[in-house]
Amino acid sequence: MKPITYHPKANEEIDEAYSWYAKQSVRAADGFFEEYFAAIKKVGGQPKGSSPFLHGTERIILDRYPFSIIFRELPHKIQVVAVAHAKRRPGYWAKRL
Repeated sequence: MKPITYHPKANEEIDEAYSWYAKQSVRAADGFFEEYFAAIKKVGGQPKGSSPFLHGTERIILDRYPFSIIFRELPHKIQVVAVAHAKRRPGYWAKRL
């Protein structure tokens, strides 16, 4: 299993999403984290089990929350490039590559 690293902006997106859900409901925020970490576990275990996406990346779409995890597999690691809300314009994160 390759290590998973995060672009600093991806970390900010995770924190922002969690904070927004926490203001609505702690249960919703915890649910977001549960689903997020389950998806990350899949990425770490089988990165090629996801869908090809833009600019040579792959993505996993969360089931109950309107977010996608955008990542790329590099020779020695997997890099999470963005945790993108479905309402944002596609590819806004491309400059992070």
